[in-house]
Amino acid sequence: MNYSETYRHGTEVLSAAGISEAALDARLLLEFITGHDANTLYAHPETIVSDCDAARYEEILTKRSQHIPLQHLTGKCGFMGIDFRVSDKVLIPRQDSECLVEEAMRYTMDGNDILDLCTGSGCLLLSLMHYKNNCRGIGVDISEDALAIANSNLEMLSEQDGLNGGTVQFLAGDLYDALPGENHSFDVIISNPPYIRASDIETLAPEVRDHDPRIALDGGDDGLDFYRRIAEQAPMHLNRGGMIFLEIGCDQAADVARILSDAGFVNIEIIKDYAGNDRVIKGIIR
Repeated sequence: MNYSETYRHGTEVLSAAGISEAALDARLLLEFITGHDANTLYAHPETIVSDCDAARYEEILTKRSQHIPLQHLTGKCGFMGIDFRVSDKVLIPRQDSECLVEEAMRYTMDGNDILDLCTGSGCLLLSLMHYKNNCRGIGVDISEDALAIANSNLEMLSEQDGLNGGTVQFLAGDLYDALPGENHSFDVIISNPPYIRASDIETLAPEVRDHDPRIALDGGDDGLDFYRRIAEQAPMHLNRGGMIFLEIGCDQAADVARILSDAGFVNIEIIKDYAGNDRVIKGIIR
């Protein structure tokens, strides 16, 4: 079959399996298998797909039909204009999370010290540092597997000279316990912590429920466990005037605002994502 026929076949297979963006995923998987971009597909639809590539495409279509996430199959995910490496050991970066980075970019100064809690793939911290200069970042996660991916992304960006003179260290541990020294303080804390209610996890899409690490999803009975723990100790790890930026669930703004206020944060604001949902909360410590 040629590109056009193969692409049509892939779309039909994924549509039959109930994949919501079947056409897009079929194209992206075809690009991944053949090594060609969308321009080739559209400009030369008559190009023959080799038997080897056709067989590999069938195999990867079968896996996607089983709701294995596209990003796990390709091993990468675009976020903030960067192709990050991902696996089933980390939460797949979502476009909604770009709102957190964009908001943090408005207030993070060149040369700032940044702490990223529950760093996962490292995409938040590395993206922020990619667009700033000479910052010093620490990313913390309790999962050694996640940190292996984060360090791989650090190596990738470092090879591309993408940290603009900044330095990054990823540390294993439970939130602030991972930090080297009691007096280590930061100008900015960012986090996309687990915030799904434990009882809601089974209702999530299979790509998330069955393939994202549960440890990156489960925020406890009310989804707020990590916000309480992060906020409680944040003032001890922020410089005066330091800021915190947290991703939140769309129905958690009031609860997290109260948690931050109780911890001593002021000028608390809620930022909506591009769909109009509450997505990021920020505050300042005096």
